[in-house]
Amino acid sequence: MKYFIASISKEHADIGIKNGFIQVCHGKETPLKKMKKNDKILIYSAKLKMDTKEKYQKFVGLGEIFDNEIFHFQMNEVFCPFRRKVNFIKSKEVSILPLIEKLDFIPNKKFWGYPFRFGFLEIPEKDFLFIRGEMIE
Repeated sequence: MKYFIASISKEHADIGIKNGFIQVCHGKETPLKKMKKNDKILIYSAKLKMDTKEKYQKFVGLGEIFDNEIFHFQMNEVFCPFRRKVNFIKSKEVSILPLIEKLDFIPNKKFWGYPFRFGFLEIPEKDFLFIRGEMIE
């Protein structure tokens, strides 16, 4: 089993959580191929909306990959991103700021946002379980 974080704006994360899917890195397929059925995923929202600078900096979603299928979704005439189904678990949003010092996947605490730069990353089980523990009500 593997553990992942997807960095997605809060606005887009809410849509995915409500509808049971994950779409990462502007709809690219390659990151989705790294996940398998039953892998775990966290959604981190650095910003409220994709095209703004308004910070959010919270973990907003927690789930498990539903199956091994990757599918296209026709959003409009020119955009057809790849997605995966996710069983999202009821959880509360948690700020990353008080957690940074305890997370091994963030090696440089001064530049803690660096690991999120590509929008999708695998993390150690220990870090996943710690964040999950903060999110479960």
